[in-house]
Amino acid sequence: MSSDLIWGTNPGQPDQSKVDTRASTVAQMVLDRVAATPDAEAFRHPVGDKSDIWASVTWREAGERVRLMAAGLIALGIAPEQRVAIAASTRYEWVLGDLAIMCAGAATTTIYPTTTSAEVAYILGDSHSRIVFAENDEQVKKVREHRSELPDLTTIVTFDGASGEGDDLLTLADLEDRGRKHLEAHPTAIEDAIAAIGPESLATLIYTSGTTGKPKGVRLAHDCWTYTGAAIDAVKILSQDDLQYLWLPLAHSFGKVLLTAQLQIGFATAVDGRADKIVENLAVVQPTFMGAAPRIFEKAHGRIVSTVEHEGGLKARLFRWAFGVGRQVSELRQQGKEATGALALRYKLADTLVFSKIRARFGGRLRFFVSGAAALSPELAEWFHCAGILIVEGYGLTETSAATCVNLPGRFRFGTVGPAFPGTQLRIAHDGEVLVKGPGVMRGYQGLPELTEEVLEPDGWFHTGDIGQIDDDCLRITDRKKDLFKMSGGKYVAPQLIETMFKAICPYASQILVHGEGRNFASALVTLDVDAIVGWAREVGLGGRPYDEIVTSDAARQMVQGYIDELNSKLNRWETIKKFTVLDHDLSVDDGEMTPSMKVRRKVVETRYADLLDSFYTT
Repeated sequence: MSSDLIWGTNPGQPDQSKVDTRASTVAQMVLDRVAATPDAEAFRHPVGDKSDIWASVTWREAGERVRLMAAGLIALGIAPEQRVAIAASTRYEWVLGDLAIMCAGAATTTIYPTTTSAEVAYILGDSHSRIVFAENDEQVKKVREHRSELPDLTTIVTFDGASGEGDDLLTLADLEDRGRKHLEAHPTAIEDAIAAIGPESLATLIYTSGTTGKPKGVRLAHDCWTYTGAAIDAVKILSQDDLQYLWLPLAHSFGKVLLTAQLQIGFATAVDGRADKIVENLAVVQPTFMGAAPRIFEKAHGRIVSTVEHEGGLKARLFRWAFGVGRQVSELRQQGKEATGALALRYKLADTLVFSKIRARFGGRLRFFVSGAAALSPELAEWFHCAGILIVEGYGLTETSAATCVNLPGRFRFGTVGPAFPGTQLRIAHDGEVLVKGPGVMRGYQGLPELTEEVLEPDGWFHTGDIGQIDDDCLRITDRKKDLFKMSGGKYVAPQLIETMFKAICPYASQILVHGEGRNFASALVTLDVDAIVGWAREVGLGGRPYDEIVTSDAARQMVQGYIDELNSKLNRWETIKKFTVLDHDLSVDDGEMTPSMKVRRKVVETRYADLLDSFYTT
């Protein structure tokens, strides 16, 4: 093993004391935050299905509900480190449920709302969860379908449903009522439960959706989360005055770490997990920062560019001129400089006519986005930067509590994921694999000691499975170790890098899978974005046609071929895409082709379309 070994260091002298003096548990963080800023705004959430009416909640108000819910869990018999699951979309009640579980001394098992009933049963059984928060009747039904297989499960608490049939089903109001009565009889119940746990107590079991095989339960201790929250605070990129917009799945570690950072720092968070409401909500909420996966930026870029291209004329020429100016200013800012003279005047005009309108789509107050969960195209990041929108890319896995590295607003390098957080070490192994060591690293996989030993060394180094390099303290991820494929001629290809490049080039792309293991050339399966392709279809005389007819048309193929040619011009000869097909449908989570965190399940897709892929090499 390697060579390059560094302690995470960031510009502006990170405040190491934040890390050294962090709280012992997430539960203690909750109590400390409520005590420190009881009357400050903690959360906003939409009222009903509307996006223009939001309720605001103070830390005191949120804390009171958390105490009641935690006491309700204790009244139901929850003991320290026992598991309570949450099967729900991102919403205010999810947050309350998680914090209540922490304050009851228990551990949260996270379940995506899109998870099938069979997999829900697997996760509940494997985690030995005793209680489950189920969002609605649909989630309750999933649990009930396999109820006989879950001997540890005692109670289902529903956010939206009614008590209904069965003694094991409670509403959230029922739980809080039990908690209120329990606190009347046992006033120190919460404090006693928190005193029974410590930094190494289990806080969260997150089941990685994975791209193959059954999900694995990642065991994350309280110290993992208190560390990541303190480390984010230490690099001083957020303050109590910030407002976060949170839509990310809270079943994912990226969403969870943002909640922990909120407890540490004290900023307010607007919560709404409806992905189709993001643009609408941003205009209303006007946040100062937001975490997102690259797909959000790809869709926004594709929609903006395709709209302008379709309108053409003076508007398109002005758009291209503005981005030409913006590119010059972006290059200066990446060097820590600002435009002066005539360039500054041109940029001011470009900003007034074009860029300010793009920023307005995101609320107009954003200081930066944080991109994670998958690779972000450097070209895409630079495009947004031209418009005065900074996307800082971060890096981490579920097994490292999501927060391992991040670029900083004051120092960023597109194409990298930035330096490690203070207290985290990185190492590059002899085969290029990235290794991580620090408090955020998991304590192992649930019930899988042999698998844990494969990835976690006795001295604490975790094998990420990612290939990368360290340049000037910044980590650059080049691909997944297992995703690299070897061509029949002996050359290795990094498909994720090529896929990321293509989605930055083609504004109509939704997904692309590059294939070529053991083959004599690379091929690809392409899907087109449902929203972006509609405007294009009108321009080429296909308006009103069904999606499958549009994307499989000769015109669509010719359009995609043009972008494939542009992609190939940027690749080594052996990497170029020789053949491709545009599928008549997009890949989806429901069909098992995508993970809930929007990563392509490569093996699933390659198996499902094996005949089609084989045909590329036999014709």
